Parts: sequence; structure tokens; C-alpha cells
Amino acid sequence: MDRLKIALLAGGNSSEREIALNSAQQIASALDSAKYDVKVIDLHYRNMTYTDANGGKWEVDKNDFSLTVAGVRTEFEYALIIIHGTPGEDGKLQGYLDMMGIPYSSCSQVSSAITFDKISTKRAVAGGSINLAREVLVTKGETVDSKAVVEKLGLPLFVKPNASGSSFGVTKVTAVEQIASAVEVAFKESDEVLIEECIVGREMGCGVVVTADREILLPITEIVSKRDFFDYEAKYTAGLSDEITPAPISEDVRLKLNRMTLEAYRKCRCSGIVRIDFIVTEAGEPYLIEINSIPGMSSGSIVPKQVREAGMTLGELYDIVIEDSLKRFRAR
Repeated sequence: MDRLKIALLAGGNSSEREIALNSAQQIASALDSAKYDVKVIDLHYRNMTYTDANGGKWEVDKNDFSLTVAGVRTEFEYALIIIHGTPGEDGKLQGYLDMMGIPYSSCSQVSSAITFDKISTKRAVAGGSINLAREVLVTKGETVDSKAVVEKLGLPLFVKPNASGSSFGVTKVTAVEQIASAVEVAFKESDEVLIEECIVGREMGCGVVVTADREILLPITEIVSKRDFFDYEAKYTAGLSDEITPAPISEDVRLKLNRMTLEAYRKCRCSGIVRIDFIVTEAGEPYLIEINSIPGMSSGSIVPKQVREAGMTLGELYDIVIEDSLKRFRAR
């Protein structure tokens, strides 16, 4: 049987580039080499580059999404996307693949654009049973009335880029005088900034996959940061956070998280492996933080730990995702 020719697209243009490259190596080793012919492609701005075993670099032909190495041409049949941030998580890459007629592993172009944009995510899920923090949206060039923000939302506050990941540019502010500088930090990552009320509670990460015939709700992870919040350093520096899987929560809270996870996944029209994060208050009420349409898959990432706790391998989970996305693509 011919192996499916997969371009494992990694890297990207954002501050999360190195994280994505690390995730790609983990996925490449997890995929069944008897089923898949996988080549890791580093996408960086306009370049898509494959590095062979001898260190030779070869460019993907973007006109037909093919790769020629030492005279041997590969026409890719599938794209497995592991790019955090732009252009993998914001829908730009999905738009290119749609035009090229290549099936892929992640959310669609529309769904990716919605979930990458935090205010759009909140608007998409509003009106249902999902709890949301109050917010103020600031566009670059606008003047922030810090006192008015505090009067509306109180203190402390979170100031974050509207479109970014891995907590880059996120600041927790505890005084009105800190808001203006926190907004400037966030603007370095995004042209829009979200200022949100601080919901006090425990952070939970919920991995989920929904296919045409099954719902896979992975064991929930409690994220306990040893810093003021789960920022970039806490996420990617060993010892700065504890990630407890399964989370020590009541059955009632688990069911609420599962229900809200599926509701958010469906309302944002997600597909593939997604991680949805919540804050659970002392009263046991979850509040949505964000939807990660392409969550980290490195050895220290949350979803791979959840997969292991569920008694699966990462390769088995990707088998499910690849099979489902190919069926949906062929049914168009």
C-alpha cells in the first residue's frame, strides 16, 4: 500500500516559531512510518524549506505544493499543520491549502481566524452557556482611558494581544498606572489589545477532538503556575509550573468543563486537535480563556500528557484526525 505523502508544516513567523519546530519533531516520531511518508517543512515567511539527513536544504514548489530532492519529486497529498501563531493558527495557511486542494489536519480557514482572534472567539460563543470575562477592546492608535477601564472592570486586570499565543505580550496589572505601558507591550504582538477583568480561580486545559462519529474529551489538566499567572516562562521553563493530569476536580466541575468545551468547539466550527482553556472559580464556575486551534505537541506540552493519560499514543490520535479530515475532504 502506498504511504500517504504528508508535509508536516512547522515553524511559522511568530514568537512561537521554536515551540512549533520542537512540536514537529515529536509528531514526526509519533506517526506510523508504515502508513505515512512524512517530511518536516519549515515555513518561514515566504519560504517552505525541507532539510534532508545530510543538512541539504530544498524548497517546496508553492505553485503545486511539491518537493523535489536530488531529482526525486514528491507531490504532497496531505498537510499536517503544527504552526502556532501566524500563518498556521490564524487561517492564512489553510486558505493557501484550500486553493491548492490539499486536505489538512487543523481547523478550517474561517474557524482558525475566529479562534485566533480572542474577541471574535468571545463573540462566537456568546449567548450560550459559556461564562466570559468582561472586556475592553483597544485598537492601535486609540487612547486608553485607564481610569474608565478600571471603573468598568476593576482591578487586577489582564492586558493581552487580541491575536497571539503562548502568553506573549500578556501583562497582569494591579494598578491603574500600569495599564498604558501594558497596552504598549501587547501592541508589539497584535494591532488590537484586549483588556479583561481578572477571574480568580484555577486554570484548566481541556483537550478535545470531535470527528464525524465520535467525541474524544481528553483528561482535563490543571495548570498551577509558580509565577503570577501561566505566562510564557511558566509554560516553557521546567519547574515553573505543575500540570496535573487528570485535574483534581469534582465530577460536577468536570462535566461543566466537558460541556463547555464541546459547545465552544462546535460554535467556533473547530476540527482536529484543539485545547480549550478555562478558569474555574471557587464556586465551581468555568470561564473561557481561549481556544488553541493548534496546541503545542512538544514532549512537555499539555495535550501529549493528556493523550498518554487517556491510554492512547499521539500517533493513534493523529491516525483518527487524519482519517476524519480525509473523509471530510473527499465528501466535499
